[in-house]
Amino acid sequence: MTTDDFSFALPPFKPDEAIVKLRRDLRELRGLTARGDSFEYRGQPVVSLTLEPDCIRARVVERPARTPHWEDRRLASGADVRRFTEDVRRSLARWNEDE
Repeated sequence: MTTDDFSFALPPFKPDEAIVKLRRDLRELRGLTARGDSFEYRGQPVVSLTLEPDCIRARVVERPARTPHWEDRRLASGADVRRFTEDVRRSLARWNEDE
């Protein structure tokens, strides 16, 4: 018996279901306000989500500003979505400390 006998395929990523959970998780973060497909921090846009057929396109700012620098991310798995949520959580904590 080899280790290949015990492997299994991960379930397929369903972006339409994942974006619903991601939006809910982001709404629960203290300090973010939902505005359609985007989220604001103290009136400044900081996260934007777009559903694509095979993934979620997420944009997040380095720091809140009137003309922010956006970082684009492609979320194509549950692990990517969890990592993105955790990164936003850390950014919020850093922004709160800076003020």
